[in-house]
Amino acid sequence: MDLGIGGRVALVTASSAGLGKAAAEALAAEGCKVVVSARGAERLERTARELGQSGAEVLAVPADIVDRTTPEHLVAAATERFGRLDIVVANAGGPPRLRALEADDEGVRGAVEANLLTSVRLVRAALPHMRAAGWGRICCITSYSVVLPIPTLALSNLARTGLWAWARTAAGDLAAEGAGITMNLVCPGPHATERALELGGSVDGLMGDPADFGKVVAFLCSEQARFVNGAAVVVDGGVSASPLGLGGR
Repeated sequence: MDLGIGGRVALVTASSAGLGKAAAEALAAEGCKVVVSARGAERLERTARELGQSGAEVLAVPADIVDRTTPEHLVAAATERFGRLDIVVANAGGPPRLRALEADDEGVRGAVEANLLTSVRLVRAALPHMRAAGWGRICCITSYSVVLPIPTLALSNLARTGLWAWARTAAGDLAAEGAGITMNLVCPGPHATERALELGGSVDGLMGDPADFGKVVAFLCSEQARFVNGAAVVVDGGVSASPLGLGGR
């Protein structure tokens, strides 16, 4: 199926590896021009070269998405290079393992900064360009912990559930504007990424293919998904349907 986004410009954060990279690859395969960003310049350049070998136009911008100035910097870089910005995939690395009663103020602030405010800032920076064009797709990568809290990832549960609530509220505001912009969330369970393996994978050994996850993101960013707005799509192979679903991101 042609997703109808060939030639669109997509910005994907935390995209040098893992699920962010999978999303960038899927969008590039659909003909998007892709802006990738991550903290590690060397790995990011390697990812950009791999995407470019597939024929995609790629811009790599090394940056730390947690820095308050980074979202506006990334949006400016995308529009300066490609003249527009149509798609934003907001992603950020997850916080460390921690149980809820072990959390202190500093840890909570760090998690909220990295896994909630980064997306809010990125959306805020991108929206003027999407409103001007009358079209836009925003997809926030969060976690299946928004429907099944993970006992050992309390900080992730806290921040990502906050993002879920904010994004779904914002999606309603965008629908009321009638500007042709949608905002959705994708909530992954354990996939075969470095982060998931560091966290011990999944309890039952079930792990998804990041490439399949990327295709879900691409669909939500597509022309065909114009009537999908405010959705939180859980991509976890059914793990969250089981009380044993204790892996995560």
